[in-house]
Amino acid sequence: MKKKSSILSIVVAVFFTLISIVYVMPIVEVLINSFKLNSFVNTETFALPTKESYAGFANYIKGMTFGNYPFLKSAFFSAYITITSTALIIICTSMAAWYIVRVNSLVSKIVYYLCVFSMIVPFQMVMFTLSGTADRLKLNTPYLIPIVYLGFGAGLAVFMFSGFVKGIPLEIEEAAVIDGCNPLAIFFRVELAMLKPTLVSVGILEVMWIWNDYLLPYLVLDRTMYMTIPIHIQYLKGSYGSVDMGATMAIIMMSIFPIIVLYLFCQKYIIKGVAAGAVKG
Repeated sequence: MKKKSSILSIVVAVFFTLISIVYVMPIVEVLINSFKLNSFVNTETFALPTKESYAGFANYIKGMTFGNYPFLKSAFFSAYITITSTALIIICTSMAAWYIVRVNSLVSKIVYYLCVFSMIVPFQMVMFTLSGTADRLKLNTPYLIPIVYLGFGAGLAVFMFSGFVKGIPLEIEEAAVIDGCNPLAIFFRVELAMLKPTLVSVGILEVMWIWNDYLLPYLVLDRTMYMTIPIHIQYLKGSYGSVDMGATMAIIMMSIFPIIVLYLFCQKYIIKGVAAGAVKG
């Protein structure tokens, strides 16, 4: 039995190693091609850079300076939208989840199930209506689009926070009330500290989604004034629609690198938070 178990473990390890390589290879290829001259990206896609094809950091410089719209401006809008939207989602949905679990009324249950239902509604079903609504309500700027992201990110966040709050003993909050805490003090001084694993998990998941999101900013924002990094990448075109693939690969690498680093440092919190929010209660 031990020998069979050992063989099975090796087979499973090899299988998942191969799966991991398949998932990592596209990122490796983007990195390799970001250091090649544009003429070699299509002809020698899977080859390592040679003396003839090596472009150094010229692609990164060109990608940042190409066109009339500066890359740093796109990076600023992406960072602002991501940070603001994530903070708004975390604060609002954690408070909503705490209220839903503790009040446990018919209205709170309806709100909870509406949030859960929103998770299964495809974005494509509402994107045109949403675009028109955002224009009418003047939410079509980077400074107000976080409100739109709050609506789309609330479903998963409320679901995870609600599951975790159900596992927090009510006696802790009763003790805080005896000590003179009002509801706001209970939430910010007691609940937030205990919600840390789920806060981190939700934060990372929302950051990964919002930073890489292309469709919502493309539909809502005025592209002549505001571009996020994914939209900026699309407009890396020269005359007659020609695309500099080397520069494009460089910008793609610059856009995914911060998220890769963030995920590598915080991946353990994602597993803990998802398990805590989905299993408890």
